[in-house]
Amino acid sequence: MAALQSFLKIFMPKNKVFYELFENVAENVAKMGSMLRDVVAEPDFDKRAQLITQLEDLEHANDEFTHNLFTELGRNFITPFDREDIHYLATSLDDIADYIYASAKKINFYKVNPNDIGLQKFSELIEQGAHQVKIAVTELRDMKNMRNITEALVKINSIENQADDVFDFSIERLFETEPDAKEVIKKREIYQVMEIVTDKCEDASNVIESIIIKYA
Repeated sequence: MAALQSFLKIFMPKNKVFYELFENVAENVAKMGSMLRDVVAEPDFDKRAQLITQLEDLEHANDEFTHNLFTELGRNFITPFDREDIHYLATSLDDIADYIYASAKKINFYKVNPNDIGLQKFSELIEQGAHQVKIAVTELRDMKNMRNITEALVKINSIENQADDVFDFSIERLFETEPDAKEVIKKREIYQVMEIVTDKCEDASNVIESIIIKYA
């Protein structure tokens, strides 16, 4: 009996490891989404720099969580859902963190004034999207509250669509109101990176949808 219990212990707790790592990543992604909005709302360059350093720390922490996920994936043949889905979800969450950090970094690198309608709206959508990703990932552990998951996925899809509209509006407004060609180039690049964040949120949403269709 002791030998059997020992054998089972090797496998059963491993499922929890994946959930915990995904939840840690999703928590950090949500924090990063909120912090990006703080970056855009902060008029002082040096204070923004401090926030961006905190974002960098969270991004590095997520790199470590993602590395641990891939390590566990290589170490265990019993997983809570398809190995391919685990890989895709880990990658998409890591991408969200990377592009949030990249967005914030570019704002200070290019010395862009973040008091801009496009940047502000993008930061709001990214904060909302990251929060909905956290909700959906957290619900994967037991999949009991399917309504919470599906509502989060629908919201993420809506946020991505809104971000497409914000991008088009922002680019149009930029060309109409910004006389400095350098500023146009800088802001357009930041818009593009921020829009990618919402795309990556939708990528995570698509993987989660695939998982619940298979296992719910």
